[in-house]
Amino acid sequence: MQQAQVLLGEHFGYESFRGRQAEIIAHVTDQRHAMVVMPTGGGKSLCYQIPALLATPGDGEITLVLSPLVALMQDQVDSLRARGIDATFINSSLDRDARFERQRELTAGKYRLLYVTPERFRKPAFLETIASRNVRLLAIDEAHCVSQWGHDFRPDYSRIAQIRELLGNPTTIALTATATADCRRDIYTQMGIDAADIELFHEGIDRPNLSMEVESVIDDDEKLEQLIAALRDLSLWGPDNNRAGGTIVYFSLIKTLQRFSDRLRGMGIDHVNYHGDLSRHQRRSMQDAFMSGEVDTVLATPAFGMGVDKNDIRLIVHAETPGSIESYYQEIGRAGRDGRPSRCLWLYDQADLMTQMQFIAWANPDAGFYDRVLHALVEDGERCQAYGLEWLNQKLQRVSPHDHRLETAIAMLDRHGVVAGPRPPQCFELIGRLSPELFGEEVLDSKTRRDQQRLYALVEFAKTPKQDRQAFLNEYFMGSN
Repeated sequence: MQQAQVLLGEHFGYESFRGRQAEIIAHVTDQRHAMVVMPTGGGKSLCYQIPALLATPGDGEITLVLSPLVALMQDQVDSLRARGIDATFINSSLDRDARFERQRELTAGKYRLLYVTPERFRKPAFLETIASRNVRLLAIDEAHCVSQWGHDFRPDYSRIAQIRELLGNPTTIALTATATADCRRDIYTQMGIDAADIELFHEGIDRPNLSMEVESVIDDDEKLEQLIAALRDLSLWGPDNNRAGGTIVYFSLIKTLQRFSDRLRGMGIDHVNYHGDLSRHQRRSMQDAFMSGEVDTVLATPAFGMGVDKNDIRLIVHAETPGSIESYYQEIGRAGRDGRPSRCLWLYDQADLMTQMQFIAWANPDAGFYDRVLHALVEDGERCQAYGLEWLNQKLQRVSPHDHRLETAIAMLDRHGVVAGPRPPQCFELIGRLSPELFGEEVLDSKTRRDQQRLYALVEFAKTPKQDRQAFLNEYFMGSN
């Protein structure tokens, strides 16, 4: 650990480790698995970045990081390179020549840290490249994505056990800010690691500098009034109303975001918008403007924030009800990473719950929907091949931009070997059958009920007196090992 301490100061400028960082680093350096639950801004990344630097140069050792977002990889790699650390990423943002060049460099032994999404393991060229290196440590960032009970479930994350086997079952560290006891148990199962063989390092979820406030409102007018009051809160911003550090206002629906944006612009309140209808270039431009301080307020859908490493965000507003306590906690966790007081304001309108209930229905195909998908693939396979997923979507349902049942169904059918691939044309090729253990009515209904229970827990949180809200979160997240 003496060398780890030297590297901490040399590359990151810190005199000492925080919390259990040193203990975690020693644990994984000793080739033992770890599950790390640490509040946002608590320094999770150092727990695998320092071990990566401790690897012996020249022997092909590399730390592989599975990360869910392209933007998150870009920011982390840029930050590491600025600190003199040999890191890179391979993802869809690179053109073909750039990907091949990085793969050649990796084969030649360059880089200590490599960031990829789990979907990258579908690419034969990448599998050949990574086979040339000795993956000493596998880090799974945002590990709640591994679990079907996590709030950001990604089907390819459920391939972690297969990925670990491909890599020779390396030492593995899973890291997240939000994982209940059920979620943690599912993560262990999906990674193919027995719970007895992985050490849990739970740093708790207390963020005493965050003021968690819930204000009941009845319509958009009252929401706007509360939002403007927060943006002009002199106790938060000072007598000059200098909003340095900035504000994120979260919305569930793009149309609501745009409606509020129009009204704020009409009042002369400067801001940028971030949502999925924008191009990748536009989203990046909005994020850069916020990060640089050029703009102090961003109106955003939940996709914004996971790739944002900004220490001095002073205000998080949920203008619409989030989908779960996990989502709520993840999003407020972006405030006050510098330890200074920050305000988290949820404008609670009961009507928003209907939107989230609809999202839950759209995110959880039932057994009947899976049957209709398979029937369409059998009876209309040629037309599926000719006209694509959009045609199939129109055949199966009244199309809504938020109805992801077909996307989810195809991903799960691919995951469990029912179709030949995740995208056209392979996703239209049947190679297996539906298993009742995986796609039966009882199993699928259980997943829907679990999502509904998570939303109900958020309602209970809203009813909890302010002084008891942290205790409520502690009970929800800490649970038993």
